[in-house]
Amino acid sequence: MRHPHLFGIETEYGLLYHDPKDPYAAERLVHRVRDHLFETRRVGLLDLHHRAHDEPPGNGGFLLNGGRFYIDMGHIEYATPECTRLSEIVAYDRAGDVLLQEALQKMGLSEDASFIKNNIDYETGATFGAHENYLVSRDFPFTQEGLGRLVPFLVTRQIFTGTGRLGANFVPEGFISLGDEEFPEIPFQISQRADHIVTDFYQWVQFSRSIINTRDEPLADPGRYRRIHLLLGDSNLCEYATALKVGTTALVLDLIHEGYAPDLPILDPVIALKVISRDPTRHWEIRLENGNPITALDIQRAYLEAAKKHLAGQDEDTDWTIQAWEATLNDLAEDNIDALVGRIDWASKLWLLQGFMEAEKLEWNDPWLKSLDLEYHNINPECGLYFDLENEEKIIRRTTTEAVAQAVKIPPGETRAAGRAFLIRKLMDMPTPYIINWTSFQLGENGLSMIDPFKTYLKEAKQFFEE
Repeated sequence: MRHPHLFGIETEYGLLYHDPKDPYAAERLVHRVRDHLFETRRVGLLDLHHRAHDEPPGNGGFLLNGGRFYIDMGHIEYATPECTRLSEIVAYDRAGDVLLQEALQKMGLSEDASFIKNNIDYETGATFGAHENYLVSRDFPFTQEGLGRLVPFLVTRQIFTGTGRLGANFVPEGFISLGDEEFPEIPFQISQRADHIVTDFYQWVQFSRSIINTRDEPLADPGRYRRIHLLLGDSNLCEYATALKVGTTALVLDLIHEGYAPDLPILDPVIALKVISRDPTRHWEIRLENGNPITALDIQRAYLEAAKKHLAGQDEDTDWTIQAWEATLNDLAEDNIDALVGRIDWASKLWLLQGFMEAEKLEWNDPWLKSLDLEYHNINPECGLYFDLENEEKIIRRTTTEAVAQAVKIPPGETRAAGRAFLIRKLMDMPTPYIINWTSFQLGENGLSMIDPFKTYLKEAKQFFEE
């Protein structure tokens, strides 16, 4: 029996801002933007309580759209509300971009500062994340065997989820390719996060970036649910890629839960991530544990065929995902970059960079290209190269501009985000101590538990203020 989907995305944004008189200008601006959003724009309510040792009161808060803004290790981070449909997750993901860009504009800083939706800092080599969250039932096989069926899919999905980057991050000595050769120096690779993943499973995000984070923090009824928390993905600009990333991953989780997922254990998944990302031929060949060679496309097709056989026809999102998955793999097999522009980020970026290099007669090592790489991820529509593609109608949309505008201030209507947003709106003008979490609400001595994410809690929230 198919379980309903529920998912969310957390995005950490980079910031380009420099003041020669203030070495901490960027860090100060992050706090100013937060204060502008919550105190001037009043897009939500700041926390009044400690959420963790590194999240003091006022560090962030929940929004009128049911999502959340907060500061995490110097970065602005935005978490979407809980979504049940692909069109929703795309719209609410982009809503965070809109809120941040509008803040810079209202503060008069849009020409001096830029928020960058990417995952690497070329100056320091640091990385920042785009985390995905998928709710599964508590009886999901959260075991070495069950999660082992997920790893090959995650390692190889970067061929359509990667956003691309120039060059490569330092790879520690001893990390060699599966052909027993050192990793080559390459001008361009398809994933930004692949170089920064160091293990397959790990519990704590702060200490080791893993393919699958194994902490048990469901943010829902722990007797019924578990949350799959993924760290390895890139921050996508293309709506098609975002929908395909979330849609395919959700279907693979369904396949694992129902016992239909392929069994294709990869030899050293962490190295395979890097081999695939760095392969300039885009043949993407790796090895299975038994030593046999296999390509990323072969692995993806195995999962696709299982989804077609066991999941097709269940709903509109499932059928769109299967169709888009197959079409994308076909174009990747043909190395048809032109057909992938506007759908897949790394291909769109590569197409732009190659066109610019040809026009300006540049080589891959020209520093100009790093600036263009960053500008692809600039969320300012006046500057971002992604928006040039959108203006040229090369982008395949999965939502609308109107839907994104609505997602900035209105929550999804079929999850507990609806009740949370109602409570926030009611409290906007009430000078009363409150505590708001993903799973609960507290006002004085009265509380409301919201541990079922598929329930809106609107009735309970309204009654809360009527009593």
